[in-house]
Amino acid sequence: MTDDRLPLSVLTGFLGGGKTTLLNRLLRHPDMGETAVVVNEFGEIGIDNALLVGSSDQVLLLESGCLCCAVRGDLLHTLGELMAKRKAGAVPPFRRVVIETTGLADPAPILQSLMTDTMMLNHFRLAPVVTVVDGYHGARALDEHAEAVKQVALADRLVLTKADIATAGAIAALRVRLSALNPAAPLIDAVQEDFVPEALFGATDFSAGGKLAELQLWLEAHSGSQVHARDIRAHCLSFDAPLGWESVAQWLDQLALDHGEQLLRVKGLLNVRGQEEPVVIHGVHHLFHPPSTLPAWPDGDRRSRLVFIVRNLEKAALLAGAPSGG
Repeated sequence: MTDDRLPLSVLTGFLGGGKTTLLNRLLRHPDMGETAVVVNEFGEIGIDNALLVGSSDQVLLLESGCLCCAVRGDLLHTLGELMAKRKAGAVPPFRRVVIETTGLADPAPILQSLMTDTMMLNHFRLAPVVTVVDGYHGARALDEHAEAVKQVALADRLVLTKADIATAGAIAALRVRLSALNPAAPLIDAVQEDFVPEALFGATDFSAGGKLAELQLWLEAHSGSQVHARDIRAHCLSFDAPLGWESVAQWLDQLALDHGEQLLRVKGLLNVRGQEEPVVIHGVHHLFHPPSTLPAWPDGDRRSRLVFIVRNLEKAALLAGAPSGG
């Protein structure tokens, strides 16, 4: 079954990290055509001197062919209006949405909205979460601000900025730290000349094979339990025998109820009894996205595998009430 919902990516990163500069660069690239960019910020921001945030319903068509609009209020309302304009032909058609958050934002609420709001579920599917990390000030931000740590921990892809003005030693140390905090996220150097939007957001048509490859990489990278900054850890659980869906759902619901604030992100590939295809689950804090299936298993390994990115939560707490296979 083809999923024709639009891919929606979140572009985040701490204050001063270079998100707007990166966005300026992306908006000039022809690969950003047929993309709607929603700038969710406070105050006024200039995008290549072409966009001045002045009202919540401002929509501009940029030279690259992508749309850009600004919002300081209800993000879901703005997205709903944008989709209505798309359907009515009031704006050029777009096939992808990118939301740029404020530098102090926790990206989790946007991801949670995607999992619960009817309009979001009907029109959008979660595409890569991209976090910008300042190569010059990034280590200090991670030391001093929990938001910066969480932005990195939740990312599917990391973009390193300002690497050309930091010392080689500082960049090397930051790379090690980012890899420890989120080993599954590719680290892309924004200074590189061949840097393109495709490296961040993937193809507009996210194929099932692409989803499968990315999920497999994520699972493999979190193959063990590792201690991270600010008590963030990655716990990987696996189950050899097929699982009953009801017992899985009850277990995850209870975990979300008891430890939702500590569950930063959850991804999993499940072997469910009575289901030939692998079942994919995705959660953030208290909420889980409706499960979906992939066309085939990536290889002969049909174990159920789940990765939990958590804060101050031991593996034993996750295993309490865990389903048994068979």
